[in-house]
Amino acid sequence: MKSSKGVTRIQRFSSPLLVKDFDNSWRQIGYESRSKAAHDAFRNFISEYKWTRKEAEVVGTIAMFYYLDKPRLLNQIVAVQHKFEHVVTCGMHFHLTKDKCLEIIVVKGKASEIRNLSQELVTNKGVKELQFSVIAL
Repeated sequence: MKSSKGVTRIQRFSSPLLVKDFDNSWRQIGYESRSKAAHDAFRNFISEYKWTRKEAEVVGTIAMFYYLDKPRLLNQIVAVQHKFEHVVTCGMHFHLTKDKCLEIIVVKGKASEIRNLSQELVTNKGVKELQFSVIAL
């Protein structure tokens, strides 16, 4: 493939549409080069893969949105965090409205343990949504 400057460029992807979409995306985001965007994409791919492995060491955050209208919900949330104190590093509690809260929990440890923590938190009545963001070590 010839570039506009007459230099031959090698395309190493089997899908030209994939390359075009990727190039459009990293430019719109504001990356200065395809290389840096690809580096970050590969790092995210690896982190997501390690999250699927039970014994992989990961760090991340759990973002949990919940309503305070359920009796003892806060006590249950705190109890679960104490049960998993070996992976819970710290937490922050935000009051969004009178009865709606957001909890951010920073975690570090085995992916399987963090997955168990997430499951125990999200199954409490009153917890409306839980999202986990992972970064592989």
